[in-house]
Amino acid sequence: MVPTTGTPVERHGQLRVMNGNIVGEHGAPVQLKGMSLFWSQWSNYYNADVVNSVADNWKATVIRAAMGIENEGGYLEDAGTQKAKAKTVADAAIAKGLYVILDWHDHNAHMHTEQAKSYFREVAQAYKNVPNVIFEVFNEPLNTHSWGTVKSYAQTVLAEIRGQGANNLVIVGTPSWSQDVDAAADNPINDPNVAYTLHFYANTHRGALRDKATYAINKGLALFVTEWGTCSADGNGTLDLGESQTWLDFLDAHDISWANWSLGDKNEACSALRPRANTMGNWSDNDLTDSGRWVKSKIAE
Repeated sequence: MVPTTGTPVERHGQLRVMNGNIVGEHGAPVQLKGMSLFWSQWSNYYNADVVNSVADNWKATVIRAAMGIENEGGYLEDAGTQKAKAKTVADAAIAKGLYVILDWHDHNAHMHTEQAKSYFREVAQAYKNVPNVIFEVFNEPLNTHSWGTVKSYAQTVLAEIRGQGANNLVIVGTPSWSQDVDAAADNPINDPNVAYTLHFYANTHRGALRDKATYAINKGLALFVTEWGTCSADGNGTLDLGESQTWLDFLDAHDISWANWSLGDKNEACSALRPRANTMGNWSDNDLTDSGRWVKSKIAE
């Protein structure tokens, strides 16, 4: 029996992949729903109050710390600050009984393999077999990166994680901004506890991407939507809530977990928060964008 009371982690415990699904310690599929924070170097929302608000007021079961790697102020320039931000979110999620994704938020992770190995060795030591913590080792490979390149990188980083004795769930991105799950399905990684990233933006990606996802599911791949938006792929454009609902119905039908992009206040359509919303959480509906209000209601369903 799956417990119905307690925190998400009390109900489901350590997550693992079984028969193409992410399951809890009870062996039944688990579908997590929550939010991804915005790029860490450009966000003021990496704190425990925000994590607690998302858990208590939004009823989220997962939060994603999108630790920016490239670009100004990211990990490559200022590793200490970015690591500390991700750690703050992870520790707050653990205290709250929430699942947390430590995301290496990079489009060229295979060019930063040594830095990624170092980071994941460190967090695997710190959080090995802590049931809350999920590692996402490559956010969004570009369309110019082959699955072979991504797979080789992921195997190298996985060896660091597993070498610490950490059996935590690991999520691996796929080429073309984490859409080519079909390529991964044809040549999966040999590790029993890996899921694969599928990203979509409802005003850009529709049935053709769901067909790719269906192909991967039918081949036994476990998918995790670590990022999706109600808008266009550039973070702006018109909200397509009808297509967003079609996607969420598809994810529900396959017990696929998701985190919405993004819990941030950048002035763009996909942001959940209005500019200058309280950095300590506890937002009113007036603090939320149209997307934020809609997604909040979907998390709470």
